[in-house]
Amino acid sequence: MSSHIIDHVGLVVSNYARSKAFYVAALAPLGIDFVMEFGPSGGLGRDKKPDFWLAEAKQGGSSEKQAPVITPVHVCFAARSRAEVDAFYRAALAAGGRDNGAPGIRAQYHPTYYGAFVFDLDGHNVEAVFHGPA
Repeated sequence: MSSHIIDHVGLVVSNYARSKAFYVAALAPLGIDFVMEFGPSGGLGRDKKPDFWLAEAKQGGSSEKQAPVITPVHVCFAARSRAEVDAFYRAALAAGGRDNGAPGIRAQYHPTYYGAFVFDLDGHNVEAVFHGPA
């Protein structure tokens, strides 16, 4: 039995193929791979478990009225080292993401909170964080 409170999360995107390419590239440094796909939706994760899902508009559980609207959200991925955070940031920018906070200590959260932030192709705020010591 897991102690995690969230099993998986889904993100609605405007263009599934484009977003899939972005997340595959941006999350590779964190050891997160593409796991499975169902039409214009798919899941990424570690150890073959899809924890993070992408879906294009209506496929993401949106109603017909909601489908054209993408509401940006924040999602944070756990890194296993500061080097992974750095590599995530570089890969995400190279894949078309926009800077929203270069890698570094965020002491306002706690003394060893090392994170980096990018906006994805739909404006979602994507973060990678490492909580351990340098």
